[in-house]
Amino acid sequence: MVNNLVFRIIPCLDVKNGKVVKGINFIDLKDIGSPVEIASGYSIQMADEIVFLDITATNEDRDTMIDVVRSVAKEIFIPFTVGGGIKSLQDMYNLLDAGCDKISINSSAIKMPSLIDEGAKRFGSQCVVVAIDVKRVSDFRWNVFINGGRVDTGINYFDWVKEVENLGAGEILLTSMDKDGTKDGYDLDLIKWTSSNIKIPLIASGGAGTMEHIKDVYLAGANAALAASIFHYKEIEIPILKSYLKDHSIPVRV
Repeated sequence: MVNNLVFRIIPCLDVKNGKVVKGINFIDLKDIGSPVEIASGYSIQMADEIVFLDITATNEDRDTMIDVVRSVAKEIFIPFTVGGGIKSLQDMYNLLDAGCDKISINSSAIKMPSLIDEGAKRFGSQCVVVAIDVKRVSDFRWNVFINGGRVDTGINYFDWVKEVENLGAGEILLTSMDKDGTKDGYDLDLIKWTSSNIKIPLIASGGAGTMEHIKDVYLAGANAALAASIFHYKEIEIPILKSYLKDHSIPVRV
């Protein structure tokens, strides 16, 4: 996709048992704090959006923590995407009614691809984000994983992302499990291929460690950079990051 829109900076809140957590390669999760307080802070810091992922809802076969979602929505004034444990149009409606702006589906999209199409028709493509967790399994093959990265579907990412676009998704949230939490940069090969082969916006996730990494992901064709550790631990402040990107001629909202 041609990257001619304002580049977005998106903090991610991985939530488990009502707390924001962060790990490396989807394991060794550490408690960071309250999602309401953290989300409010990011809203004040000029984040463009916030993504809230209830990362154990699917594996524990339960619904997303809607009360927490409602509390976060009341405290922020920027777009808010929620994912985790969403299995039906009713689940989507309940979360949108609780105050989020977009719905992210991952495991349920694999199990019920029709949910992408039905959700787009019911609520609009702009409300449907398909999150895809991928891991490299050979030199040029990435497989799609579900259930919080616990289950290898055996599905080739290159095939799945095109199917997701054709079904009506409004946006792709692509996470490299190999890079997640490592802070050594995004999977630029994967991002370049994806941005060249889809026409819908791409959010890149997994591996942010420096401001240069964020710049690189824009140059690779992504429309937004999602990160967690660097923001949670205050290693990079969002206003300073945006100033850096602007100095490098990258269009950001300031």
